[in-house]
Amino acid sequence: MRTTRAPEYPLLTAAVAALEVGVTPATIRKWVQLERLRPAGRQGKAFLYRLEDVFAAERAARRHD
Repeated sequence: MRTTRAPEYPLLTAAVAALEVGVTPATIRKWVQLERLRPAGRQGKAFLYRLEDVFAAERAARRHD
């Protein structure tokens, strides 16, 4: 029996994720606080995010503004 794994996507720091969607790292942290975005991992003390989750949070933020 063969199982398939979900493709691995790189995890990004808040600073890199913010650059990708055109917001500030503070906005990324705010989305986490508002529960629009959840970290996908950690590297040391830094939270890491999936780019697709960051884009989804950005779309959600636009709908709520």
